[in-house]
Amino acid sequence: MITIERAHEMLEQIAAEFPEEFFEDLNGGISLLPEAKMSPYAQRNDLYILGEYHRNAMGRYITIYFGSFQRAHGHLQDVDFYEELRSTVRHEFTHHLESLAGERGLEVQDEDDLMDYLWRRG
Repeated sequence: MITIERAHEMLEQIAAEFPEEFFEDLNGGISLLPEAKMSPYAQRNDLYILGEYHRNAMGRYITIYFGSFQRAHGHLQDVDFYEELRSTVRHEFTHHLESLAGERGLEVQDEDDLMDYLWRRG
């Protein structure tokens, strides 16, 4: 099982893969929180929020929920867990970059994915 300490090491490695420019205006950086966060739209306790991009009065930052990763991907080996974590960080960075550019493409895709989830669980 991946510990939060190991996930933090992975997160540091993943963050180092991104160019410095990606961190422009990301004044709060990337945080790894221990809790799990369930989506308010979850139908059967099966829709965890793995990460979020925040843009508010506190600034811009990315939050990754370790507890959510443990529940959704805790069964995975190191390399596969790493890839899921990397995918989530890339997703949240895309939100950040789109926000800086005034775009909403990924937000719209996320909304479509949520509607699909709700329809399938309906």
